[in-house]
Amino acid sequence: MSPRLDYYNASPKAMKAMLAMEALTRDLSIEAPLLQLIRIRASQLNGCAFCTDMHSVDARRAGESERRLYAIAVWRDSGFFNPRERAALAWAEAVTLLAESHVPDDVYQLAKAQFSEAELVDLTMAVTTINSWNRLAVSFRQTPSD
Repeated sequence: MSPRLDYYNASPKAMKAMLAMEALTRDLSIEAPLLQLIRIRASQLNGCAFCTDMHSVDARRAGESERRLYAIAVWRDSGFFNPRERAALAWAEAVTLLAESHVPDDVYQLAKAQFSEAELVDLTMAVTTINSWNRLAVSFRQTPSD
């Protein structure tokens, strides 16, 4: 699959806004290892090979275990994730699959039990940001490099 275009060069102004959003996400209240988990899960759901690869590599470099990385796709059936991570993964899935799920009340209650209101907004912004990156990468066929 060949890339369709280089979106950084095609619209530097738009990419400047995306990079600002990404920088903001990193400065919010959600811990970095958890951010990586939700970035990977949303990217898997969106079929974004580029972002799934990039965030898996970044997570591994930051000390995440390979075993947990392999289990993200099946987190519900794995005992590798704590309640906060499980709530974040459920929230990330519901927000990513918004048209299908409309973010159900039970997922909200689960997330609300683990995150403050500010953290829940921050988590949602992180999910929103990775979904935006996924849409760029998938639409313009950005692929992982060897």
